[in-house]
Amino acid sequence: MNLLDPAKFGERIFCGTWEAAAESHPLQEPATDEPIFKLGHASPADVKKSAAAARQAQLKWVKLPRKERAAVFAKAAELLESHGAELTPLLMRESGSIGPKIGVELEMAAGICREAAAMINQPYGLMLPADNGRLSLARRVAHGVVGVISPFNFPLILSMRAVAPALAAGNTVVLKPDLRTPMLGGFLIARVFEEAGLPAGCLHVLPGAAAVGEAMCTDPNIAMISFTGSTNVGRRVGELAGKHLKKVTLELGGKNCLVILEDADVAVAASNAAWGAYLHQGQICMATGLVFVHEKIYEPFLAALIEKARHLPVGDPASGQVALGPIIDRKQAERVHALVSDTIAAGAKLEAGGTHEGSFYKPTVLTGVKPGMRSFDEEVFGPVASVIKFKDESEVVALATRSEYGLSLGVITRDTGRGLALAEQIPTGIVHINDQTVGDDPTIPFGGRGASGNGGRHGGPANWEEFAQWQWVTIDAAAHPYPF
Repeated sequence: MNLLDPAKFGERIFCGTWEAAAESHPLQEPATDEPIFKLGHASPADVKKSAAAARQAQLKWVKLPRKERAAVFAKAAELLESHGAELTPLLMRESGSIGPKIGVELEMAAGICREAAAMINQPYGLMLPADNGRLSLARRVAHGVVGVISPFNFPLILSMRAVAPALAAGNTVVLKPDLRTPMLGGFLIARVFEEAGLPAGCLHVLPGAAAVGEAMCTDPNIAMISFTGSTNVGRRVGELAGKHLKKVTLELGGKNCLVILEDADVAVAASNAAWGAYLHQGQICMATGLVFVHEKIYEPFLAALIEKARHLPVGDPASGQVALGPIIDRKQAERVHALVSDTIAAGAKLEAGGTHEGSFYKPTVLTGVKPGMRSFDEEVFGPVASVIKFKDESEVVALATRSEYGLSLGVITRDTGRGLALAEQIPTGIVHINDQTVGDDPTIPFGGRGASGNGGRHGGPANWEEFAQWQWVTIDAAAHPYPF
């Protein structure tokens, strides 16, 4: 079985079955700019049609026996695990990812599916206090149709972490993957669930432009929106969904800090910083953007990080062993370069990198970065580490809390109590003591605060809270009269 054959889905969208799209455009490979296949683009009219069909399908899906629903997710996980070798080369081409990164996506997506299978058999309600023999309980019930809008950077994980638990909670799903990664973020999920036996109509995959996302936010048949992407777009999604009284979960950008205290092992700390800043070309919401280093170890740390940045190989992942592939497209690469150039013009110093050939951006180290400079204030979404010297905890807390973002924080120290005490002063959704800022797992409630999100979470114990709503139910032995 070939899970991803462009001959099957080229110029099509998925509406429970593969249907011809009204228009199609070439999907280009980031590393070479060569076309991969012709991608069908959905329209707002397709959203209207799919949302109505998904609402009808939901009424049957939620009534299926638990064993049958759980089996769909178990089979989906098995397919993702068993087809990795077949899928990896094509997915590398589409996303500009190195092979191990695709491996992580496939492994974690399978884990998310297994977590969804387990979710179906978890308790989903509470018995509440009541008097006079009455039964009073609260149970979680499905929203109905969940709209999922996902980004290009880790598209399989960031789509699946909403699609699978939403389905497990009894909803059906309309998914809009990013137009730059429709296979990894959409069509692979459609094919996996198609082969796993998900009933037709329960999942719709509609790659499209902004108008498609806006149609999802306003369609009356879609009850919830799960959005992962930039803060600017997230504000627009939240505005539209809120106006139409939809539940909305926003997982947005980050300006994540790694704090390295003076007792840290310099080599280990530099390894953590390089991994957090340069993994997948820095195109991760949790990427380490600001590296705060205590003045006592600043110089040796900086030398170690510069050495790593200068020697990490950059190139086409399909051509051999490289550490960094291309930025997703040239427009994004030029944005990264403009941000770096503006920061240098404002007084920062370029220690390594700062150049690019096409979409291939070299790992970059900046020093002398201060509040007010773009590399301090803005999410870069490129392989750029800004290294900042500090004297004591009060100074680093003051600097780290200037950001409007609040996603992930790392602290490297031999004194874990000191690290946790420091972390408690910096508001974030995720804290790692003795690790860098990038990390995720299907069993944890993932999300941020401030400009990094609206407090919603994906994963583990958060899934029932996000993808279902409470319903209060009372039961009396018999009806009784009232004074009226």
